Amino acid sequence: MKFKPTIGLEIHAELKTKTKMFCGCLNDPDEKIPNKNICPVCLAHPGALPTINKAAVEEVVIVGLALGSEILEHSKFDRKNYFYPDLPKGYQISQYDMPLCKGGKLLLFLSEDPEEGKKSIQITRVHLEEDTARLIHSADKKSALIDFNRAGVPLMELVTEPVMHNGKEARLFAQGLQLLLKRLKVSKADMEKGQMRCEVNISLSKDDKLGTKVEIKNLNSFRAVEKAIDFEIQRQKDLLEKGGQVVQETRGWDAGKEITYSQRLKEEAQDYRYFPEPDLPLLHVHSEKEKAEGSLFNLEELKKKMPETPWQQKEKIKNSYGLSPKEANLFIQDEQLADFFERTVEEFKEIKLKDKAISLAFNYLLSDLKGLMETELIDWDNLKINPHNFSKLIILLLEDRISSRIAKDVLVEVAKKGGDPEEIIKAKGLEQVSDTNELKIIVTEIIKNNSIAVEDYKKGKINVIKFLVGQAMAKTRGTAAPSVLEKLFKEQLG
Repeated sequence: MKFKPTIGLEIHAELKTKTKMFCGCLNDPDEKIPNKNICPVCLAHPGALPTINKAAVEEVVIVGLALGSEILEHSKFDRKNYFYPDLPKGYQISQYDMPLCKGGKLLLFLSEDPEEGKKSIQITRVHLEEDTARLIHSADKKSALIDFNRAGVPLMELVTEPVMHNGKEARLFAQGLQLLLKRLKVSKADMEKGQMRCEVNISLSKDDKLGTKVEIKNLNSFRAVEKAIDFEIQRQKDLLEKGGQVVQETRGWDAGKEITYSQRLKEEAQDYRYFPEPDLPLLHVHSEKEKAEGSLFNLEELKKKMPETPWQQKEKIKNSYGLSPKEANLFIQDEQLADFFERTVEEFKEIKLKDKAISLAFNYLLSDLKGLMETELIDWDNLKINPHNFSKLIILLLEDRISSRIAKDVLVEVAKKGGDPEEIIKAKGLEQVSDTNELKIIVTEIIKNNSIAVEDYKKGKINVIKFLVGQAMAKTRGTAAPSVLEKLFKEQLG
């Protein structure tokens, strides 16, 4: 029996503003002292009135512009009523029927499959609300303390249409959104720190009608998003195939066992009794008329300030350097890596073998330099090599003035200590030796001292030549040209 899974996402992201959403308290996610950044507004003291953080509104509008959403001319805040210990007012200031952004879409641009990468996920809305306080449970789970530092932090909520069909699509969407939020500099979106939280809604059906919805809450990693969805699809499928019924409920994710588990039944949608927030004015977000006064933002001016989106950058990198989608992903997910590479390529403008230089630079950057940085725990701020010296090293290698072995060794030295690669090579006498007369003497000596390998070669084991070349390279401290050595060995061995 075939069942069609349908998935929608609700994603919350804490915004990176200086102060909270409705008061002047610091928005500091790294504050370790509980209840330090709080005031009567955060604690819902009687008579304390909220004021709107314009910077937070602007950040959500910018996200909406990047996603191609409709930015409503007028928007308002609403009270979302429910009772929970982390909600001091007994209601949350959120948005209901007049959100800042409606519609929009996000491509699955991080997919390595070109066709899948063209799929766009439709967005229902993007709105703004306040975060709740944080509950700190005791070790025995018998009590809890409340830290109000997070209460009132600006929180962006994005809701997708139910148009995804597997865990991979949902993961790619969430990863793409996180990258966009970071690129726009509106959120750190660190899932491990709770700065970005995902909830998924899943249903299975045999036709185009949606089945019974199950919600999985508080997924704090992309792996959890994908695994939880795929597990839940299989769980519901097995249940339906056995003649059972899926119940509408909220489930959690056990990362250790990699299973979902029931948290509470939800027979019908909760009535939050939304009504307009009486203490906050209607927002005149923007005006369709260019010179209209009284609106908060000029959308055209905001667009001019926006950086290149990750998907635009990916297409540019792919087309400019002939990289695969997988290779381009490495650069768009690391701005400093992309900047280093692009500045390196700029150095190749005047050379003849530019394409070969770019290919070499890509390989050495991704395998050797990045590998060294990860092994030695060197970050970009403490890296001693710059794009200019890195490009010089690549050109020396391209011109056969040094071997790949020497290039790797010099790269390590310059990355750790700095310096000019060419000067280091000259000072240490590491320039590649291509003088055949000099190398013939070394080749003759290697053949004389490795009679067994020579016999194996003459018996048809042609790979032995690599061993002999390696011996000669060691003798010359890596300064000989391997191609020249191989030619000389073949000549002498017949």
